[in-house]
Amino acid sequence: MQRIKEDIKNRTYHPIYLLYGEEDYLKRLYRDSLKNSIVAEDEMNYSYYEGSGVDLLQIRELADTLPFFQDYRLIVLENSGLFKSANDLTDYLPNMPDTTILLFVEKEMDKRNRLYKYVSKQGLAVEMKSMSERDMKLWVTGELRGAGKQMRENTIAYLLSLIDNSMIHVRNELDKLIAYVGEREEITKEDVDAIASVQITGQIFQMMDAVASGKKEKTMQLYHDLLELRESPMSILYLLSRHFNILLQLKDVPGMAKAEVAKAVGVPVFAVGRYQAQSGHFSREKLRTMLEQCVETEYLFKRGRMGDQIGVELLLVRFVTN
Repeated sequence: MQRIKEDIKNRTYHPIYLLYGEEDYLKRLYRDSLKNSIVAEDEMNYSYYEGSGVDLLQIRELADTLPFFQDYRLIVLENSGLFKSANDLTDYLPNMPDTTILLFVEKEMDKRNRLYKYVSKQGLAVEMKSMSERDMKLWVTGELRGAGKQMRENTIAYLLSLIDNSMIHVRNELDKLIAYVGEREEITKEDVDAIASVQITGQIFQMMDAVASGKKEKTMQLYHDLLELRESPMSILYLLSRHFNILLQLKDVPGMAKAEVAKAVGVPVFAVGRYQAQSGHFSREKLRTMLEQCVETEYLFKRGRMGDQIGVELLLVRFVTN
């Protein structure tokens, strides 16, 4: 990551970047930082593709096109699947113009893949790993300091114990806490208890109980309660996706001790029983379908085809009616 920062600072870029790994927040952060540095708001020299099945001939033709009144043309390919399958893009890359920069953002990959080996040698491949608890505490401290706020170490540990280790989710909680305390400098445990995700997680549990019971009105009431708690629709969608992932994983760990289950699925030990009970209300197929519908809704958000608030509302209606 330091090398990306140096590239941005010096405005000297690698021809190809690959950002991969589990930490979506960091991938998005460095993706957007590179875009802002290379092309800024210039959409004429910027192209974005998402998903598998991208037309490589089209990518090559676009890469061969000189930038319009700029130094570089940037092409971003996200979750293309090209690093898990055989393709001939590697054969083209040595001939790609110096004025074109390719940026790949991938969730999964095979390091034996020919394209990966080329990018790791001729470009810059950076794995975005989930932070350790220690690094997360340091990051939280830095983010708070930048906002003119502070939090005691034991309060940070308490906050992190209530939510998962995703930086996107932690960032969302920090934004809410910073807004909640106003001009006050210190964020306390009482502030965390007032609005943080332990309360939100409880609402998600109740919402899924209502879905399992086919209670549409109760489901929608809980959704609007979350909105009133200043939870963004995108964050609610994220929490739903995470919840379904946990319930799905529990289908694969029958008979394990609670401590082992907690470690395997990434939830506190005290919450395992509640997750297990709720998992029993849904079939594996139902959970997988709901998770796929969450992914589909996020895709529509990103493409601007649906508003976020109404999108989550329609999604919850589908859960209940199906």
